[in-house]
Amino acid sequence: MPELTNKPPTERMVEVRFRGIRSDLVKLRRIAQALKVNDVTEWELEEKELYELEEISPELLWNSGGVAIRGARGKEGLTQRRLAELTGIAQHHISEMENGKRPIGKEVAKKLANALNIDYRAFL
Repeated sequence: MPELTNKPPTERMVEVRFRGIRSDLVKLRRIAQALKVNDVTEWELEEKELYELEEISPELLWNSGGVAIRGARGKEGLTQRRLAELTGIAQHHISEMENGKRPIGKEVAKKLANALNIDYRAFL
């Protein structure tokens, strides 16, 4: 079992498995293309077993905190406006953080974490 440290893990590998019939995989590929995921046409979805996190969401390379806010907000079913009400952070600041245009400081991360039921370090 890994020991707890102050540093986040450096290895960022996520296992993704696709199950289903080929037509479903083609639909998934089209959805990913509509979302403008890079290089989705090159994926060998039925053959490749492991994808790096950045292959699935390239935005994580430069905006991992914003992706974490957006994902946690979606998981909790909150709009930016509702999250702003819960945290006291202006809605346009939340939008800027999600889009990588505003840094996320430790105190702001703690407010977001409290409202989104997640560890604040996910946003840093």
